[in-house]
Amino acid sequence: MSSPKRPNIIWFMVDQMRGQATGANGDPNVFTPHLDNMAVCGTNFPGAVSGYPLCCPCRASMLTARYAHNHSVKCHEDRLDPSFETVTDVFNENEYETIYLGKWHLAGMKEAEGRTALSTVPRDERGRFDTWLGYENNNSQWDCYLHGHDGDDEVEHCKLPGYETDCLTDMALERIESRGEDDPPFFMVVSVQPPHWPSLAPAEYRHYQAQQLQLRSNVPKTEEAKARFDLSGYYAQIENIDANVGRIMDSLQNTGQIDDTHVLFFSDHGDQMGSHGRFGKCVPFEESARVPFLIGGGKPMRYDGWQCGNAPSLVNHVDIAPTSLGLCGIATPDWMEGFDYSHRRTGNNLQERLGSEPDSAYLQLIGQRESGYPWRCVVTRDGWKYACVEGGEWLLINLKDDPYEQNNLAFNPAYQGKREEMKSLLRDWIEKTGDSFPVPQ
Repeated sequence: MSSPKRPNIIWFMVDQMRGQATGANGDPNVFTPHLDNMAVCGTNFPGAVSGYPLCCPCRASMLTARYAHNHSVKCHEDRLDPSFETVTDVFNENEYETIYLGKWHLAGMKEAEGRTALSTVPRDERGRFDTWLGYENNNSQWDCYLHGHDGDDEVEHCKLPGYETDCLTDMALERIESRGEDDPPFFMVVSVQPPHWPSLAPAEYRHYQAQQLQLRSNVPKTEEAKARFDLSGYYAQIENIDANVGRIMDSLQNTGQIDDTHVLFFSDHGDQMGSHGRFGKCVPFEESARVPFLIGGGKPMRYDGWQCGNAPSLVNHVDIAPTSLGLCGIATPDWMEGFDYSHRRTGNNLQERLGSEPDSAYLQLIGQRESGYPWRCVVTRDGWKYACVEGGEWLLINLKDDPYEQNNLAFNPAYQGKREEMKSLLRDWIEKTGDSFPVPQ
């Protein structure tokens, strides 16, 4: 008797969506029914973080399951050296069909040297996917070009016929709906640029009135007008993303593949959107560093909320690949530095695995060019956050009492003991991961 076929994996990866921006995670404005359904009958990880809140290094860490100081993409627009092993290699070795659709941003191409959306990523730098149809980077959602290879056939640059997220989802649906019973399991990545700026979305989703939006309490008055307008488009993009996630889930349901497919939804990092007077990413504040992370589809369908509990798992960018492999019953290779959280979805060895989960997460910005000054950060499951710059204190936050991070305790003498405790934990992470950084004395 042949062994049962392993489940499929789909990564639906978005760019610059902060973790708070779903209904399930408490956003009072945005409408995300499909993601909220995934949170109910799948697994929601509201504690998920981006260990490097910047596109290129984070994406390399997602594929390699290594921290940025241990692979070649240390800063923005660095190149992922093809010699590094990736999760794709593991799926290939286990006879999966591997498919990549959309934004890549790992070929080291510089936007300052010409529009990288029209540049060609060399075949040997496409991550060893069986099919790779993508682009290096593009900030124009209605002017998006793909190139690459479909199996053995090379594909020249071609313009998508509509809005990027819709078109990439169409391509994913074609591949889902054409599969037969004898086809191998697949690992598919759908990587879209929205809700990254510019905040362009199809008109039918632009019904968020800027003046009526409820802002986070840490947005200063001076930034309210810009934050409101930017968020009106940002939420429209997210609602469109949600609709496309729903299309994928419906397709899996209609083709009878839903029980055999795990859909992981996540972002590379968040966006400040005016919080603390900032826009964009690259800082350890919650709006930049906290990301959505959900697992839907697959067995079992559960509704009792055991997956996350009151102490949310701190899923990090290096944990996504090991978790994906774990969902398929594939062991984590020794070279991966992340943790396998698949038990939170499957329930396999649940009590044993719960006891071994990390009680903190390590975040970093190596820093160079436009990304900003270097920093290191540690976040704990009991709600403490500590961050420092080179040789200097920065943040000490009690997130349970201060979720909007408006009371920095780093320089408060009453919290010197907690600061030293968190600093010691940070040093442990630096040593354990082989990083180097001048932590304040």
